[in-house]
Amino acid sequence: MQKASWIRKMFEEGDALKKQYGAENVYDFSLGNPNLDPPEKFFDVYETIAQERTHSKHAYMSNAGYPETREAVAEFLSEDHGIEIFGEHIVMTCGAGGALNVVLKTLLDPGDEIIIPKPFFVEYNFYIDNHGGVSKLVATRDDFSLDLDAIASEISEKTKAVLINSPNNPTGKVYDKQSIEALGSILKEKSQAFGKEIYLVSDEPYSKIVYDGVKVPSILQAYKDSIIVTSYSKDLSIPGERLGFIAVNPALEPLGDVMNGLVFANRTLGFVNAPATMQRVVRQVQGISVDIDIYKRKRDLLCGMLGDLGYSFNRPEGAFYLFPKSPIDDVEFVRELQRERVLVVPGSGFGGPGYFRISYCVEDRVIEGAAEGFGKVAKKYFT
Repeated sequence: MQKASWIRKMFEEGDALKKQYGAENVYDFSLGNPNLDPPEKFFDVYETIAQERTHSKHAYMSNAGYPETREAVAEFLSEDHGIEIFGEHIVMTCGAGGALNVVLKTLLDPGDEIIIPKPFFVEYNFYIDNHGGVSKLVATRDDFSLDLDAIASEISEKTKAVLINSPNNPTGKVYDKQSIEALGSILKEKSQAFGKEIYLVSDEPYSKIVYDGVKVPSILQAYKDSIIVTSYSKDLSIPGERLGFIAVNPALEPLGDVMNGLVFANRTLGFVNAPATMQRVVRQVQGISVDIDIYKRKRDLLCGMLGDLGYSFNRPEGAFYLFPKSPIDDVEFVRELQRERVLVVPGSGFGGPGYFRISYCVEDRVIEGAAEGFGKVAKKYFT
């Protein structure tokens, strides 16, 4: 608990500030909670399904999920990734967090190592620890792109997988196709050298939230022993519904053992199966998402404002996070902003000291209202 998430800590401190000053006077960028409503088609399908009266509609199902939903997901992925995937390669899960725990439970033996490029999503360490694994953190380059030499140097006989997150939380970085293909080549070479499979696991809940023509490259095309975990939380804006899936490369080895392990772990970790109603809904809304241009506009609004004030940052290519440099210790700088009722999260919590995270999935008025506080602190340190 002492190592618990900085995100939740700032969110809770924000609640206290809102009670003191009023919610409209606190500018909260702490939590990546989508502020857009789901697409209209989602509501239309949801309403129709809710009104259906079908025998055994709420009964137990296969732990992997409804066959028809898995087939719909596989059909969409086949077109999106350019390889043939079937329903038998899909496991429906309770969000991406549930999916990742299921994958780690299936793959890890005690002491196995998972390599993670940093900065990284704050809960990865906890998920890996849940299942007896060891996190091996590897730095990225100055622009947050993958440092392939650093990854290669950390791979050993203990390595079970490399875990990437693209678009990245907290940086908004999308790892490009060349890097992913090179990473696949490294893992193939290292797998052969150590005589074992080393898996590539990609956490992709933001894969549809990308800007300026950027596309998230397919790890399924780049490397055979690859697994995608993702959710509908961000692109459909339904995080509270807890629905995601695992997609396993059909060429992965040993495919049967891994698929059986995923289904077994989905049950025995207590998830049992993904939410039934949501499975029925998403079957009919494959490829549908919120209006990504709205997030792009918020990104541009925030970047324009902070750039004018002298903040230094890499423009995010996806997700809805900005990760600017801090001119002093990041925790202390976050405290300075908090005194101006601006809530952000220190980069230290993401394995990225010297930076801080701004989550811009907020109302425009929050971005605009925070300008004064950002400006006061900038004036103190940038002039």
